[in-house]
Amino acid sequence: MRVVFLGAPGVGKGTQAERIALQYRLAKISTGDLLREAVRNQTTLGLEAKSFMDQGQLVPDSVVIGLVREKLDDSSCANGFVLDGFPRTVPQAEELGKALAEKSTALDLVVNFQVSREDVVRRLSGRRSCPKCQATFHVDFAKPKVDEVCDRCGDSLVQRNDDRRDAIETRLKVYDEQTAPLVRYYDERRLLSSVDASGSVDVVFQHLAKVLAPFLVR
Repeated sequence: MRVVFLGAPGVGKGTQAERIALQYRLAKISTGDLLREAVRNQTTLGLEAKSFMDQGQLVPDSVVIGLVREKLDDSSCANGFVLDGFPRTVPQAEELGKALAEKSTALDLVVNFQVSREDVVRRLSGRRSCPKCQATFHVDFAKPKVDEVCDRCGDSLVQRNDDRRDAIETRLKVYDEQTAPLVRYYDERRLLSSVDASGSVDVVFQHLAKVLAPFLVR
């Protein structure tokens, strides 16, 4: 199965991608993970990406798509994959389509995770993380045993800058402008299905499994 997960920041698509990949032995492809791995391994594309990241610039599409192409050629994708957070724009979607066509394959499905804007803001603004061990918590959904203190290492929890309300609004605006058009793009190609992601992780997983089922039994 070859599937793309779409959705605004905070809808939980990353969590569901992890579960689906584990449950059905699929490769989980996240561009963030690919970038970090390439930089760590000092690959040609990794060094190119690092040159942009060190200057605080966005990594260009050519590099990101190159990393995705390399991953698609990896043996870990032989049983299928779930793309989490890629493509982010219509041009990236077009390049992904070309890359798959070159391998004589195509996407089976694109899942759009839907959550109200208010819930997205609540989910993101409530996140807290530990700068020491990277553990994450939430003021409503996954509270630490002691307020603002990490359960794992005892360090003080912090709110990331991009989880502050003004930053969240900026991220959502970018999503609306750049990524939301993908919903129409894939809908026109009859690849799109939507999942209500407003429930618990387990409930959303159940909804998602039903959407994916026809593609897993072929």
